Order: sequence, then structure tokens, then C-alpha cells
Amino acid sequence: MSFLGLRTKAVLWPLTRNISCSFNRQLIQPCSIRPSVRSYSSSPIKYRPPLTVADGYKRFGNNSREPFYMSKRLWVFTATGVVIYGGYYVTHLEKVPISGRLRFMSITPKQEEAMAVLAYNDVMRQFGRRILPPNHPYTLFVKKVAKRLVKVSGLENMKWEFYVIDSPERNAFVLPGGKVFVFTGILPVVKNEDGMAAVLGHEIAHQLARHSAEKVSFTKIILVLIMTLQLFGVDTTFLFNQVTMNYLLMSPFSRKCETEADLIGLQLMAQACFEPRESLEVWKRMSAIGEHDIPQFLSTHPSHENRIQRLKKEMPMALQKLEESDCSTEVGYLADMFREARVRW
Repeated sequence: MSFLGLRTKAVLWPLTRNISCSFNRQLIQPCSIRPSVRSYSSSPIKYRPPLTVADGYKRFGNNSREPFYMSKRLWVFTATGVVIYGGYYVTHLEKVPISGRLRFMSITPKQEEAMAVLAYNDVMRQFGRRILPPNHPYTLFVKKVAKRLVKVSGLENMKWEFYVIDSPERNAFVLPGGKVFVFTGILPVVKNEDGMAAVLGHEIAHQLARHSAEKVSFTKIILVLIMTLQLFGVDTTFLFNQVTMNYLLMSPFSRKCETEADLIGLQLMAQACFEPRESLEVWKRMSAIGEHDIPQFLSTHPSHENRIQRLKKEMPMALQKLEESDCSTEVGYLADMFREARVRW
């Protein structure tokens, strides 16, 4: 056989190894093909349904009929979270100066001041051109009253800055770090130094109690609560929507801080030898002109009537503080000397 014949046979052999053919010169018999695939049983395939809970099916090694609250893994996880977060909460509790209220605080003063930089820049961009110069009579008046309040607050080492904004708004506010802004629109309401002391005492009290940092800390608690509920499969969309957060959580918290600032400010102005009863007159005048005259539950501030009632309740303590203060010193003498020459608007 030639080389070509051998090669052809080698190539065709795998294709014809299951084919049986017989050839002769007179008769060519048909080829028979032997199937090389294994034969299978002709019996029909039986369908087996998937395992169910009734058949004792177990997922991840736990019996699915066991209630989730019976899971040891769940309780270990919960106990670990309680220890970690509970320990963090307890170790970050502190008392508010003067009022003595116990609260959670997780923001340091440096972090608080860093956050206030952005707010300060926004205020300066908005009102920078309307801020009165440092030698303006209104600015000197505000700083004169503020100096006595800062002295008794224990925050003399802080870099206080007092700005008077030429605007008809009857408002004043403080930013963390001791930056106080007073609008000229509130000057006709305060009328005198004692009235100005009621307003500035309130703002300095916010700084003393660090209410801005407490608000951020309070928000952290809410976020942890939301994350915990979501971890257990609870839909928090309904519980923590914008309406719930504003009117049921943040607004009541803000009103609590405002009330506390009123009471701390009352003690500060009494200790600084200002007349604490003038604070009642300030809020009466605010109420008479209808400033922020909206329902209390819709506001971040207490109503004027509630403020007056709380101040009346705390007035005996403030008057006692006034008697105990050393108002016969040089500061008190100067206050008495200028009392008859109050600046009025």
C-alpha cells in the first residue's frame, strides 16, 4: 500500500470504525452502522419536588421554623452592639453649666469651631456689607453690655467677636467660637442695657451650653437608631421622614435648647448686675409686635407666653443671684452711673 493509502486509512479509520461493510466485485452489501452511544433505560423520569419546611429543610444550618428572636447569633450581635454603643454613650455624657442638665456630647470644641467656619463665611457673604464699623455707637453699646456678661460666664479666654448688622430684622444669633451677630431691628425692642443684656445673655448662654455641638450629637443618635432598625428589616421611611424629623424630633429639641438658654442667660445677667426683670419686658414687647407669632409646635422657639411664664418661675432665683453678686465693685458702680443715661431707640 502506498504512503497515500496509509495516510487516508489513518484519517478515515476513526470515522469508519463503527461501520461494517462487505464489498465484492458482483454485489455491494449495504453498510450497517453500530451505534456507539450508550443506551438508556426507557423508563420515564420521575419528578421530585423541592424540599419544603415540612420536609425538615434547613437553611444555613438553622431550622427555619425557629423564630428569629430565638437565634443565639442574633442575641450575641445585639448584646455586642448594646455594650459598644451603650459604653460610648455613657462615656460621653456631661452636664450643662449652670442648668446642670445631663446630655450626650460627642463633638469636641475644636470640631465645633471647624464646623462654624462655613457658617461664618456664609453670614459674612450675606451681611458683610451691612455690618456697622467697630466705632459705631450701636456697636459700642453692644460690646459694652457683652463685656460684663462674658466676664461672669467664665469664657473670657474665648475670642469673642460682636457684630451689629444694619437690618430691620428683630433677631440675634451666635455661632460656635463666640461670634455674636445682632441686628439693629432688635434695638428698639431691648430699649436699654438691661434689655440688651437679656438678648446677649441668651446668645452667650448658647455658647456656654454648646447647643450647636449638642444638636450634631443628637443627630448622631438618630442616625444610629435608623441604621439599627434597618438592620432588623424595619422600614424607616414612614418613621423618619422629613415631617417626623422636623416636627417630632428636631423642633422639640431646639425649643428645649432655647428655653435653657433663656434660663442660663437670666442667671448671667443677674450675676453681671443687670436687672433680670427686664427680660420679662423684652419678651412682652416682642409679643406685642407679633414677632414670630406662630403656633409653638411649628416653631423652633418657644412661644412668647411660655417664655414669659418660665422666666417668671425662675425669677426668684435670679433675684437672689443679683443680691449675692458683688454689684458694689467698679463694674456695678459704672452700671449704676450709666443707668439713668441709657441709650434708647
